[in-house]
Amino acid sequence: MRALLVVNPAATTTSARTRDVLLHALASEMKLEAVTTEYRGHARDLARQATESGNVDLVVALGGDGTVNEVVNGLLHTGPDPERLPGLAVVPGGSTNVFARALGLPNDAVEATGAILDALREGSERMVGLGLTSGTPGTEDESVPSRWFTFNAGLGFDAGVVGRVEQQREQGKKSTHALYVRQVVRQFLGEQHRRHGTITLEQPGEDPVTDLVVAIVSNTSPWTYLGNRPMYTSPKASFDKGLDVLGLSRLSSAAVARYGTQLLTSSPERGPHGKHAAALHDLSEFTLHSKVPLPLQMDGDHLGLRTSVTFTGVRRALRVIV
Repeated sequence: MRALLVVNPAATTTSARTRDVLLHALASEMKLEAVTTEYRGHARDLARQATESGNVDLVVALGGDGTVNEVVNGLLHTGPDPERLPGLAVVPGGSTNVFARALGLPNDAVEATGAILDALREGSERMVGLGLTSGTPGTEDESVPSRWFTFNAGLGFDAGVVGRVEQQREQGKKSTHALYVRQVVRQFLGEQHRRHGTITLEQPGEDPVTDLVVAIVSNTSPWTYLGNRPMYTSPKASFDKGLDVLGLSRLSSAAVARYGTQLLTSSPERGPHGKHAAALHDLSEFTLHSKVPLPLQMDGDHLGLRTSVTFTGVRRALRVIV
């Protein structure tokens, strides 16, 4: 088997020594080329080159969710084709590793590598569904390039939090769960539309859902982790189905306290709910429109401001070793 290992040297939970051990373990089972990323988007470029070469059977992403997202977008640059494209394996090296954990992999890089090697020996793999975003025709965002996400995307409040965290990290702050909590508070205090949302969700043949402050889109569950605690916005979301959406139409102090408590106590059976919460399940395609530009995030990566984004749930998009 010919494999490409894409290594993010800035992965927050792996040391250079650990990465060296993992490299040797993988190289003992396959013909391996390892490349270290040097700039934002490099992992995407490497995965794209691997698919175009036709000489790579497997791409292994060693890093956090951002690295995985880049690799997936490189693999699927010309669209899904599981029979032709290399498979994907993920070694978690970030602070949260939602995609890897949603696949059932250990959150420890060494243990996850062992699980991947076992899966390769046994020929164990699965097809997963992903989300695809694109610009909406007839809007100012129609020319925005399409982009895949592996576990969630968000327009509005949660994307604003992600943007604040990225600003803090650019200033040298370490990515921790405490940092995220602080930015949630700051985003709440600075949110102009928390009582009267600007987002409308439209899908073919259905009444629109209006006045949302935030829309969180998921193609798996949980939505994220706070330490080792899973948090479920859309408990029914699955790699085997379309997209799920949780929309909140109010983020007053009382609403934040209520939904925050529900998130912390959420489970695979029950997520946030109430008068100002809208939950939609297994959607194939829909569009989020906003009256004002709002921040957009995908897989924890802030992508700037948008007024309109079209989402498509693509089943069996990618072959993953697990």
